[in-house]
Amino acid sequence: MREAHRDVYSFVSEYSPDTPVHLIYTDVLAETANTAVSAFPGDVLYAVKCNDHPMVLRGLYDGGVRHFDTASLAEIEMIRGMFPDAECHFMHPVKPAHAIAAAYRIHGVKAFALDHIDELEKIVAAVGANDTADTTLVVRVEMPRGQAAMDLTGKFGAPVEEAAQLLAEVHRRGFRTGLTFHVGSYCTNPQAYRHALEICRRVQALANVPLDVLDVGGGFPAIYTGTEGEFQAYVDEITAAVADLAFEGEVALRCEPGRGLVGVGQSMLVRVDLRRRNDLFLNDGVFGGLSELKYLGPVFPIQALRADGFGGSEIIDGETGSFQMFGPTCDSVDSCPGPFTIANEVKTGDWLEIGKMGAYSNAYRTRFNGFHSDLYVEVAGRPFWEGGAEVVTIGNKVSEAA
Repeated sequence: MREAHRDVYSFVSEYSPDTPVHLIYTDVLAETANTAVSAFPGDVLYAVKCNDHPMVLRGLYDGGVRHFDTASLAEIEMIRGMFPDAECHFMHPVKPAHAIAAAYRIHGVKAFALDHIDELEKIVAAVGANDTADTTLVVRVEMPRGQAAMDLTGKFGAPVEEAAQLLAEVHRRGFRTGLTFHVGSYCTNPQAYRHALEICRRVQALANVPLDVLDVGGGFPAIYTGTEGEFQAYVDEITAAVADLAFEGEVALRCEPGRGLVGVGQSMLVRVDLRRRNDLFLNDGVFGGLSELKYLGPVFPIQALRADGFGGSEIIDGETGSFQMFGPTCDSVDSCPGPFTIANEVKTGDWLEIGKMGAYSNAYRTRFNGFHSDLYVEVAGRPFWEGGAEVVTIGNKVSEAA
């Protein structure tokens, strides 16, 4: 059963939710996906790890996404179950042997990432030495630090010389060849992709083999502050760099956006359980859906809401102040220092809608101290940071959500 509400404000007044609420803007997700698919001159793979809620995945699919960057057998099974016509790419560089075999033999996955010779042997064992021509192996190349807000170096990626040796061996074994990289999460400099592509060109030159696939990875930012640059700016830099570097082979381009596709498509509705001076204690925190507030800081739009006593609620307006926020657990790590700009009049019992929380929010949740929320609300309208009036429909809890 689905119940329609006029807007999020009436929803707050009628339900006064005791748990955090995940507000999903499905139209925004579809629009963002359509923009990316239309702009990028190749396949756009959504990185499922960023947010795997079925409502989010459906919004992206409706926007035209048909390729998914899957990092586990569970993610592959989820995508196969929801979208039988979609294509999964197993882009985790280190995979259990049984997962490789199941992905290839049961689910028809034909693209795998790797960064070590032992991983190649696992893939060969699963695929078969004589059945390689229709399978693409994408070698992940190590990247330098300092190109994004969150470095992803150190765990995955082969240095240039090792990557070249591995790429040459992939070619020798008869697989379709590919290179990939990750510049880091929330990269706001398109030039970082050119630098990464220059490194990949050196790898190919050393390997001296043609390239079938060039996957520029993820790292594309969501537009939190408006200073990040639109997706098209990154596409323009990537396509220009690929042309300038003249990769050998009939190279197909791929990208793996996560944050860039879902960041602005969801918000969190949380309650202020206590205001202590300019400290706000919330019913959600870094062990729930708000970890990004700690790691990225005050880049997210926030509006404060209060029940008006007449069956509705109102935006708390007026002068703003600087606040830090704490989650509901007893761990002192559960803090978001900010400072966050919020209406000065906010008080205990009010609600905050924290916007643009689609990336690594519900995907990072735990059940620490017993705090957890599976309440998802689909929002069929424009979000408050766009100045839109919202029409909200509330459905049942989605217990299978990550």
